[in-house]
Order: sequence, then C-alpha cells, then structure tokens
Amino acid sequence: ASLLITAGLALKEIISGKTVSAQVRERLKNQVAEMKAKAPGFRPGLAILQVGDRDDSNLYISMKLKAAAEIGINANHIKLPGTATEAEVLKCINNLNEDPAIHGFIVQLPLDTNKPINTEKITNAVAPEKDVDGLSSINAGKLSRGDLSNCFIPCTPKGCMELIRQTGVQVAGKKAVVIGRSKIVGAPMHDLLLWNHATVTTCHSKTASLADEVSKADILVVAAGKAEMVKGEWIKPGSVVIDCGINHIPDSTKASGKRVVGDVAYASAKERAAYITPVPGGVGPMTVAMLMQFFSDIEVSRSCTPKPIGELAREIGLISDEVELYGQCKAKISLSTLKRLKDQPDGKYIVVTGITPTPLGEGKSTTTVGLVQALGAHLGQNAFACVRQPSQGPTFGIKGGAAGGGYSQVIPMEEFNLHLTGDIHAITAANNLVAAAIDARIFHEATQSDQALYSRLVPSVDGVRNFSDVQIRRLQRLHIMKMDPATLTNDEISKFVRLDIDPDSITWQRVLDTNDRFLRTITIGQSPSEKGYTRTAHFDIAVASEIMAVLALTNGLEDMRERLGKMVVASSKKGVPITTEDLGVSGALAVLMKDAIKPNLMQTLEGNPVFVHAGPFANIAHGNSSVLADKIALKTVGKDGFVGKSLFTFRPGFFYTIHGIRCSDNY
Repeated sequence: ASLLITAGLALKEIISGKTVSAQVRERLKNQVAEMKAKAPGFRPGLAILQVGDRDDSNLYISMKLKAAAEIGINANHIKLPGTATEAEVLKCINNLNEDPAIHGFIVQLPLDTNKPINTEKITNAVAPEKDVDGLSSINAGKLSRGDLSNCFIPCTPKGCMELIRQTGVQVAGKKAVVIGRSKIVGAPMHDLLLWNHATVTTCHSKTASLADEVSKADILVVAAGKAEMVKGEWIKPGSVVIDCGINHIPDSTKASGKRVVGDVAYASAKERAAYITPVPGGVGPMTVAMLMQFFSDIEVSRSCTPKPIGELAREIGLISDEVELYGQCKAKISLSTLKRLKDQPDGKYIVVTGITPTPLGEGKSTTTVGLVQALGAHLGQNAFACVRQPSQGPTFGIKGGAAGGGYSQVIPMEEFNLHLTGDIHAITAANNLVAAAIDARIFHEATQSDQALYSRLVPSVDGVRNFSDVQIRRLQRLHIMKMDPATLTNDEISKFVRLDIDPDSITWQRVLDTNDRFLRTITIGQSPSEKGYTRTAHFDIAVASEIMAVLALTNGLEDMRERLGKMVVASSKKGVPITTEDLGVSGALAVLMKDAIKPNLMQTLEGNPVFVHAGPFANIAHGNSSVLADKIALKTVGKDGFVGKSLFTFRPGFFYTIHGIRCSDNY
C-alpha cells in the first residue's frame, strides 16, 4: 500500500486492490492445493457463459480465466453466438446446472444478442448452489435476510468488504453510506454492511442533501456510475472511502484522449479520508479475486469418497448380523447390539450444546463432528458422534441442513439431509394413522348405534368373537372384568364402544415433513360421504410429532410400544383423557416404527462413525438425538478404547438444563 502524510490529519493510506487481490489469490491457491491433497480426485470447476462478442466482456472473461488458471481452478469458457435465443441460453444453463464437474458458473452480463432475452429470467435459471456471482433472487434473498454463510455474495461487494477489513477498521457500530442501489453492487453492499453490524444508509438519484449524508459516513462506498460525483469536501475526516466507479473523462495528455476516474473526486478526497481506494487499481482487481472463492461444502463432501459403511461397521466392532445395509453409505444397527455388549463399560460424553438458537443455527453439529474427527482421525481415540436427524422443512428453508459444514460434516450430506432411511416418513405414517383414527371414531360414533359399533370393533370371524389384547386392556381400565364378548351388558357395551371425543379438545394434528404454510389450518370432512361432520384441523412439521419425541427417549421395542400407547390425543366430553391405546392403534404404531427404532450409521468426512437418529424440535420437546443411539455408541467405544482414552461425543440440542441432566443421571 502507498502511504500519504497530510499536515494536521492522521496517516493516510491508499488501499491497493492489486496488493490485496494478489494476497487473496495466493491464499486461494494454497486452499485449492490443500483440497486436492485431501481429495486427489477433486478439482474445482468454473464455467463462464458468454452470449455474443462484446470487447469489454472478452477482456473481463480473459482476466477471470487467467486468475482461475493461476489458482488451480478448472475454468471453461462457453460462448454462444449473438443470435442465441432465450431458450438456447436457458438450455445451456440447465446443462451447466446438471454438470457435476461444474461447481460454479457465471453468466457474463450484459447479454450481447439481437434476440429478446429476459436477463432476470436468465440469472434466476442458474442453480443457487452454483450461482457464484450471487445474482439469483434466492442468493439475493438469503443475503438480505442475513444468511451470509449460506449464499453466494456478489463479487464486487465482497471485494469491497475485504478491502475494508484490510484497513483494520471495525465495521460494527460504524455509520456507513452506500451510494447506488444496483442489484450487482449497491443493494448487496447495503446488506453486507448491515449484517456486519454497521448502521447503513443507501443514497441514490432521488436522495436529497447527498452531501450531508456523505459527511456523516465513517465508511463510504460509492457505486453511482457518475464521474467524480462525490466531492472531497463532502468526505468525513478519517473515514474509509471505497470507490467502485469506472468512468472515462476527456484528457488531452493521454494518447487515447481520455483517462479513467472513479465516482469520487480522488485528489481532494484523499486529503480527508484515512483510507481510500484509487481508480484504477482499487476495487477492480478484487472483483475477479472474489469470484474465485466459490468452493461450497457440498462439493467438498462429494469430493471425498466415503468408505463402504459395512467396512466402517466392522472397524467399530459390529458383527454382520447387527448391520442392515442401506446402500453403500448408510446402515441401520440392530438393538441386539446392546444385549451383546451389555457387560462392556460405557464410554464418556462430551456434550456440545447451545442456549441461544438462531434462525441459522449455532454450529453444534459442525463442532461435534470436528471434535470427533480430531479425537478419532487425528488423535487415535475411539470417538463416535451422535446427531439429530434433520427435518426436510428447515433443509429446504432458510436454516438449511444439519450435516455440519466444511471439513466437519457427515457424508454424503444429501443422504443425511433428505430421506436417509425413511424414519421421518415412518413417523409421518404413524402420526397420521392416529389422526385418521380420531376422526373416523368421531364419525362412526355419531352415525351408528352401540350394537353396530360393537359389531365393527369386535367382528365375528367364523361365528366366533374374541377381544384383542388392546381391547382387553381397555375393558380393564373401564373395570369390566370379562373376557367373553357375548357376556357384556348393553351398558357395558356402550361404555366400551364410545370414547365420546370432544372435537374441541383434540391436540393431535396431522403432520408433513415440508414447510407448507397453507396447511397450517385447514377444514376437514367436506366430502359428502362425511355427512357434514366437518371441523378445523392443523398440520405440523413431522418432527414436531409426539411420536418423534417417543423415538428419541425410548429404551427398546417394548418400552416404545408402551410409550406410544400412553400418548393422549384428546379428552372425552366428560374430561376423561383419550389415548392411542383407547383408539386401538398402539400396536399398529409399534409395527410402523419397528425399523425406525434402529439407529442409522453414517460417517464423517474423515471416516469416523456417526449415529443419525431421531430429532424432536427443541422448542416443543427435548431436542436430543435418540437414547438408543447414545447407549449403543457408549458401549461401542468402550471404557478405555483401543488406543488410550476413549471418548464419545453427541449433540443434544438446545436445552442443556434438560438434556445435560439426562446425560449425567441416566448413565
């Protein structure tokens, strides 16, 4: 950087974009080399799609290709003719979206074509996970919501932030002014400064008293596209000035007859600003450097070839009869493992928790996986992670998945974050069976006599009637100690067949593992076959089901069957609690959940074992991964392990007060 001294003012520094961009490129070059060393088959792939043959676009693209080659990124230049139609451009974008060798791509703007093309439609056609320019509405929306870790940030604003960081000036708490509101620079720059905790004002062509606004700025970013619009005397002394402008003005001393200037009157502004970017040589070089920072978590995950899950199961001491393979990357572990290892001493817990949840999470999974990899892969200890299975609702929403991040994640992350082995689908089926049984029971009790209901509930098979086990238990709760269906009196039959559910007391909702806001409140029973028995009902997210909470706490099949039967779904009109056992569906629930009760085995990026099992929401339940997964993992690692001190780590969720006690008292 060049230094300037001005009498009576603090030290002045010209922020050299060339110097900083060179540092960024060198850092990226080292990161790519490190990535290749860890995953030899992986090489980041960048594509640049150009339509037409504009000279300025050709120049910018050549700079990007040169930077990519220098860093070690495999860059492809795809050039469509100026006669390309919108459909042809969209087809090319779709091919790039589907190409696994392309990890990110940009559409060079403006589109140089003689055909009518909707630029907004083109930029939004780029898959958000490959939109390294950050121009799609999804990435822009995430940025505006503050989801900085889960979106691509446009290169120029990102470069501006890097230049500001280089000054050492803390953004938090500062008054920032952004001049310009374009989608490429001004608007994202505002969001970026805002979510870095500055107080931000955006100025534009309609802003009154622009000079007054500029004079208040500790940090000034100018992207107005008007030569030397901001005058030096407007600048607040000691401020940081970032000039994004590229303009040409007449200059007879130059061979071309013109020279390049920014949006700020540089000569006078540098006398007042503590830090200022020159034009050229300021923001420009940073744009290309920032473009190269597009290595996403999902590509790191895909670049690492997981070991076969059966091999991992053998490594941690599981026998083949205890492992049910679901492809090459995941398996269910039989509960018989606990019986075989019952005399094995338990390992120890490392509890990773948090008490200040944010809409974007806190990093508990990332910390847990990182600890397990450090202890297992690097220190040689027996280490096992237990994490909650994520809901697809947050996965496709703002929060995203829960597989960790970077080099501390569970792989394959697509399998982890989506269907896995179908546990949540089993919960959905079981939960909605209960919901259906409730409404069916209300309908039939309202439309049939006691004898008709009795014949429906205790049908004659080959001329013989028998009570089922669940019906016998209901009779006992009603203090009817009879085993022969033919011996019940009319009054006893009425008590047995009628639950008399109060519709207003129903607490059991239907569930779906999708954030579908229009199902939150619905009206059911509108079919003519339901004879006018309608009511208002609701949908919850599947992991909010009480069945998920039961799965997380259960100790075995029999315990689960008992817990499922005790779930209260409503009250009778006399205030008597109605359970799933009263509905007669508890046995069916246990059958539906017989596979879901088995923990799911996966692995970290470095090959350490992970149990992914259960995951009730912590705001309505206890927010822990399953007790069964914990118990099997504790037995698997053993008291001392294979190489010294063995450790077991898990992610309990949000409430340490509740869950920490469970960890310390239950084992």
